[in-house]
Amino acid sequence: MTESQSRLLQAAMPWLVMAVFLLAWEASCVAFSIQEIILPRPSRIMAVSVERFDILLRFCLETLWTTLLGFALAIGCGLVLGLAIGASPFVYAGLYPLLIAFNAIPKVAIVPILMIWLGVGATPAIITAFVISFFPIVVNVATGLATIEPEMRDVMRSLGATRYEILTKVGIPRAMPYLFGSLKVAITLAFIGSVISETVGGNRGIGFLMLSAGARNDAATTFAGLFAIAIMGILMYALCAVVERRMTRWAFRGEIIG
Repeated sequence: MTESQSRLLQAAMPWLVMAVFLLAWEASCVAFSIQEIILPRPSRIMAVSVERFDILLRFCLETLWTTLLGFALAIGCGLVLGLAIGASPFVYAGLYPLLIAFNAIPKVAIVPILMIWLGVGATPAIITAFVISFFPIVVNVATGLATIEPEMRDVMRSLGATRYEILTKVGIPRAMPYLFGSLKVAITLAFIGSVISETVGGNRGIGFLMLSAGARNDAATTFAGLFAIAIMGILMYALCAVVERRMTRWAFRGEIIG
């Protein structure tokens, strides 16, 4: 097999696996006569997605913008705090245990509190997306800075570099692969946060649509919502992977596995 054929097969593998999975799902529903209210067939889910495409699109866009806004806030705050924690052992000692404790709190328990403080709407979904995607960014940026080789620091100091120059010329480039690795994880977590908020107490978004469909025993629409969330998550993950390839190509000797 040539290199081009190998790359083509590698690119086609996710689609082949998904096709086999959906065919097995369809065949199982038919063979075991599974009722639609329990597990709808993929063909039925696709039909409902086409029939209600405008509704799904409207609710998906609501979820998408709240997720992206929360994700953008997480990037900004995560970068600042991650740089502070990675560059200063005093900040690390003071804040890192608090971050660990806060991250251990189930985020679904925060949503009702946000509803009390901020009411029902997009704001709780934005904050939940921010909270749930913030921690991976902070940890990875701080790790990237903290893993600078002591020899590299010594060489930079021997050349007369200040602490700020070591941070900007060595530390931040060193942390870039860690940052983009965390972004690919954080964007999927941000979708989870938004949907949790919409499901618990929202009045818009794909989570609210799925909750309403579940209350009507409309399993096909509920699964269509799940498929829509998965598609949005994959697209945002792929976008982060593309930016990663462009921004951190220098850090990899071989091909980046997104």
